[in-house]
Amino acid sequence: MVAYRPGPNQCAVLVLETTERKQMQATLAEQHEFLRITLHSIGDGVVTTDPDGRVTYLNPVAERLTGWLVAEARGLDLEDVFDARNESTRVRAPSPAMQCLSENRVVSSTDNSVLISRGGTEHAIMDSAAPIVSTIGEVLGAVLVFHDVTEERRLAKEMSYRATHDALTGLLNRAEFETQLNRVLSHAREAGSRHAMLYIDLDQFKVVNDTFGHIAGDQLLQQVTNQLGQCIRNTDTLARLGGDEFGVILEQCDTERAHWVASRICEHLDEFRFAYNERRFHIGASIGLVPIDDRWPTTAAVLQAADNACYAAKDAGRNRVHAWFDADKAVLARHGEMQWVTRLEQVLDEDRFELYAQRIQALGREESHVRCELLLRLREPDGNLVLPDAFLSAAERFHMASRIDRWVVKYVFTWMTRNRDQLNHVDSIAVNLSGQSIGDHAFHRYVWDLADALQFDAHKLCFEVTETAAITNLSVATEFIQSLRLRGMHFALDDFGSGASSFGYLKALPVDYLKIDGQFITNLAHNLIDQAMVRCICDVAKAVGKRTIAEFVETSAVAALLRNMGVDYIQGYFVHAPAPMEEVLVHGFDARS
Repeated sequence: MVAYRPGPNQCAVLVLETTERKQMQATLAEQHEFLRITLHSIGDGVVTTDPDGRVTYLNPVAERLTGWLVAEARGLDLEDVFDARNESTRVRAPSPAMQCLSENRVVSSTDNSVLISRGGTEHAIMDSAAPIVSTIGEVLGAVLVFHDVTEERRLAKEMSYRATHDALTGLLNRAEFETQLNRVLSHAREAGSRHAMLYIDLDQFKVVNDTFGHIAGDQLLQQVTNQLGQCIRNTDTLARLGGDEFGVILEQCDTERAHWVASRICEHLDEFRFAYNERRFHIGASIGLVPIDDRWPTTAAVLQAADNACYAAKDAGRNRVHAWFDADKAVLARHGEMQWVTRLEQVLDEDRFELYAQRIQALGREESHVRCELLLRLREPDGNLVLPDAFLSAAERFHMASRIDRWVVKYVFTWMTRNRDQLNHVDSIAVNLSGQSIGDHAFHRYVWDLADALQFDAHKLCFEVTETAAITNLSVATEFIQSLRLRGMHFALDDFGSGASSFGYLKALPVDYLKIDGQFITNLAHNLIDQAMVRCICDVAKAVGKRTIAEFVETSAVAALLRNMGVDYIQGYFVHAPAPMEEVLVHGFDARS
């Protein structure tokens, strides 16, 4: 402090040095402006409060997300400006800012908060708050930082949805269905509760898909989804398990009630008609029903039992329900077929299939050339031979028939190429093809490529396809047959007469032979109806320019009848007992039973 009294005609001048203070003020102003610009520039919303939780500041992002301008919000309670709620329950979420003020620590919110703006707009947010503390430890207020995660949360939900739902139908997918099944099975074990599962397989989906393509098939699946949803409760779980297969979990539902629901689904789909391109299709469904209780060790066991029961329903005539039960003969048979799958895989890997041949004899004239049909056999490791009746149904059911057909075709084509010079006495070698191969374009390409790559007398080869397979895949079968006939090969329609519309399509189907179904031959000598049927087939065959072959001929009496009826060829144990292919075709072996 300076004390000075000036005299007469004098004055006092006090000069203060303020350079340092002005520099400090300029520095603070610069820092404040930098902080303001920073808060205005960041992508997060920032709100500050005083020690009582009243708003003191909002940056522009906070203004946009809350709908409040800083001038309007200043002095208001934070909860009036920042309305955060639980996304699921819509209950107001605890304020992290108020919590941090009371506990003097950093607080983060849960990851399911949603901010409702002043105008009602919602934004999914993540937020956290921290106390503002002076250098002496005094709490001056709080700073709340939050950012908009609406898009991130939407993408996460979409990814989660896609991981658990079928894209076409919107139903749960197989993986999520198994998760829900595991939950229900665990509850059944722990609480002794009883539930049920339905395994649904559409009966005529392949017809629609093959006739009009995948677009029509997709529309059918979507409409069937709607039909199924009308038959179950909102609390039940409906899923698409794959292709045309669906699954339903009926929680807190006994077997009797579940059977009623399954029967209702069958009736509903039986009445439903799918319309496409001015045509209407009847669908229907086969359903396997399995009770879910503590007897099952795993979800896989439940699914396997349901799948087996579903196929038992198909075998019983389709469009029906088969309820699984202990010691179920149909299910046990299905289980036995499943064991064949592993065995057939091993047989293919170890090349243990063999081909036998059975000769075909002309009636009414002598032939010096050999005709025969090749028959598949399976050689067991102990040397025993297994006939195809034991494994072909399993191969067809589990979609292995085409793989076996590929083995046969490759073996025959290669063998005929290698022995070409020794087959001058051979007129026709018949090879059977499964219905799966007839409808499989990949198999067609395989045969075409193999035929083009190998050199053999294609005119000596005759493929046999069953009447049922030809009808089921009529357009595809016709195209395949015509393509191989152009290469010189022949075709026979096997099991002819077993279909419901045997004569209706015959003129359009390019086959050379009709093999009369053995059911008409076995009792021919004693059954007048069978005799009338065979005569009818012979007359029709002659009218359309095709030759006939009667199979399962075992007696001279039947052979004589067939000769009188005008059948061209016969095949069976009366003619020849099957023998290894090489013995029949190369060495001229001919064994009679």
